[in-house]
Amino acid sequence: MRLIVGYLATPSGEDGLVLGVQLARSLDATLDICMVLPPDRAVPAEAHFEDLLAAKGRRWLADAAATVPSDIRTEVHLSFSESFSAGLLDEAARLDADAIVIGGAKDGLLGRHSLGSVSTELLHSAPIPLALAPFGYRKSGADRIREVTAALGTRQGADLVLRTAVRSCERMHTSLRLLSLVPLDDMSGMDVRRDTGNEALAIEHARTLHDSARKGLPDGLTVTSSVADGSTVEAAVESLSWEDGDVVVVGSSRLAQPRRLFLGSTASKMLRVLPVPMVVVPATEFLPETGSSDSTEAS
Repeated sequence: MRLIVGYLATPSGEDGLVLGVQLARSLDATLDICMVLPPDRAVPAEAHFEDLLAAKGRRWLADAAATVPSDIRTEVHLSFSESFSAGLLDEAARLDADAIVIGGAKDGLLGRHSLGSVSTELLHSAPIPLALAPFGYRKSGADRIREVTAALGTRQGADLVLRTAVRSCERMHTSLRLLSLVPLDDMSGMDVRRDTGNEALAIEHARTLHDSARKGLPDGLTVTSSVADGSTVEAAVESLSWEDGDVVVVGSSRLAQPRRLFLGSTASKMLRVLPVPMVVVPATEFLPETGSSDSTEAS
């Protein structure tokens, strides 16, 4: 298994690298640190500009690799492209990577997500899962993933997110939390307000998901359920407890093309206040040793 970190020698680059290390250790994966630099636009008198830039890039990569613990298999890669996101996708295809990891935009609030141009482009085009680190994640003290939260709704595709999260937990030997967002779903185009009926529906939905997830799981895998209760998606997410080392798994929007990411409205709202990394899976099932190909929708 291979994980690509889209790296620049910036604080957000360090955020992504720290998350990449945690995921690589948890998944027993090779960590590929990839830097994409702009191609040479120098005038003839500066014909060696790209060579100088490449040399500097290699030094940055060497410095980054030196911060990775020795128990993580690590490789570094330098490429040139007009677009960082396009160059990163090319590297992912060349290396047959299983996921891409990046940090947030540098203007984000500490401990919160902020989408920049690169993350936005990847969230609309990547054919493999994308792991997003919140700004400031470089200060995380976790050495591996502590728990996976699967954010599940009532729409088609929730089972895909569940399967992805369950199998990831199996591989990482970590616990799974099922998060029900039923009270916040858009039912028949109308806003769903908090009432007894909706809350009861959410609780029942969470129990059903819990029972479904338990079937066929190996002994020892801890599975819990939570109901996000709040007047908005943001309020519901903020009402939950989160710890260092937690990650959230969400599905792509139903608008996503097969084998592509597209962040849905609920996941976008979650991202605004989520203090832990989010992993977005594409509209086709992703998992090591998984051969099925199912379409999915936003959870």
